[in-house]
Amino acid sequence: MEKNLEKLWRSVLGEMEIQLSRANFATWLKNSQLTEEKDGTLFIVLPNNFAKEWVENKYHKNILGIARNFDDSVKKLEFVVSGQKMDAPKKISAETIKFENKINLEFKVDPESNLNPRYTLDSFVVGSSNELAFSAANAVIESVGSKYNPFFIYGGVGLGKTHLIQSIGNEIKSKYNGKIKTKYVSSEKFTSDIVWAIRNKRMEDIKKKYRDVDVLIIDDIQFIGGKEKTEEEFFHTFNALYENNKQIIISSDRPPQSIPTLEERLRSRFEGGLIVDIVYPEYEMRVAIIKSKLQNNNRELNDAVVELIANKVKKNIRELEGVINKIIFYQDMKNAPIGEKMVEEIIEKAIQNFTGRVSDSQIIKSVAEFYNVSIGDLSGRVRKKEIVEPRQVAMYLLRDILDMSYPYIGEKLGKDHTTAIHSVRKINHEINKNSSFFQKIITIKELIHKSK
Repeated sequence: MEKNLEKLWRSVLGEMEIQLSRANFATWLKNSQLTEEKDGTLFIVLPNNFAKEWVENKYHKNILGIARNFDDSVKKLEFVVSGQKMDAPKKISAETIKFENKINLEFKVDPESNLNPRYTLDSFVVGSSNELAFSAANAVIESVGSKYNPFFIYGGVGLGKTHLIQSIGNEIKSKYNGKIKTKYVSSEKFTSDIVWAIRNKRMEDIKKKYRDVDVLIIDDIQFIGGKEKTEEEFFHTFNALYENNKQIIISSDRPPQSIPTLEERLRSRFEGGLIVDIVYPEYEMRVAIIKSKLQNNNRELNDAVVELIANKVKKNIRELEGVINKIIFYQDMKNAPIGEKMVEEIIEKAIQNFTGRVSDSQIIKSVAEFYNVSIGDLSGRVRKKEIVEPRQVAMYLLRDILDMSYPYIGEKLGKDHTTAIHSVRKINHEINKNSSFFQKIITIKELIHKSK
């Protein structure tokens, strides 16, 4: 039983690694342990009270859902601090210690640059969906600060943006022997630094931290939109770096013109450089990703199973990784290869986990947030031009995700069923001919998924 618990926890951690940012995973979960199961309760040990409180409040629901997905007998979780008494806790085996040492190694972020060494260009799978971004990344590495500046990459969640921009930073460090000072930061961390500096009257420290670099890499820039002080400081930092030919690399889940809360002066700066997208991975790339993931885990699947996964799982790279993690888990549990039927069941369950708990109100709310319009306008009878596309997208997603009837969709959004039919057909047509618009739909679906 002890060995099975270790495999279960490795699989849960694998899923959480996909869902969280690398920094959050390393901070909160890399030192966690699953030490006991009793009457359907999993006992999870964390290193201190702060970690226990954070994981319990932030990730309890996610971890429980993932654990139940792997093991239906799991009913609840108990988080305890290392050293607290539990009923007959089990010893942690050498296998678990080995796994945790591997996690520590993989998430050993360089404190100076904030870059994770596991992200490399060699491990970045290239296909038609990302080859332009990959080529541009190599050009930036060859001509830091002069070729494409700023370099702006956008695409939906789980398509490899973070991997690519961190790979650029790591490659620059290696190629120039550390002589080019590089710093990676998420927009969330940048914002928290600004808040800290304002509270403590230490803005000069922050200015030095972010302007005294040769390459600044900002991840998920869309989250600074609407945060006035953060946007102002980033604008001045951007100008200071740009005027001194320092390289700026930015990622976002959407292009600058589709970030409604972003200041116009920042949007203009971003559009002055090179903007490239990473889109939905095509079939051949999905196959390559699956095989690469299996190789990294020293696992094998026959070609028929690989093709089945690539044909069924089309959403993004993280979803592919999640399915592979589940397959590896079941192989370990059975200690034998699994067939196509079991793989189909795993995929079906993964898809149901995404769609089964989504409500119509969540879809409408996510569309409204993406387009920065009110739910009232979206679901009312107003005919403003700026409401037309959001409303049509909402109708399409209600049909696509929940398979709702056209009369219900029309009623829900203040129109008749013929308008709903027209809207769904129009969005379908736009998706098929416009890859950027398709990427927009994928991004909204990710927002819906996060709202659950």
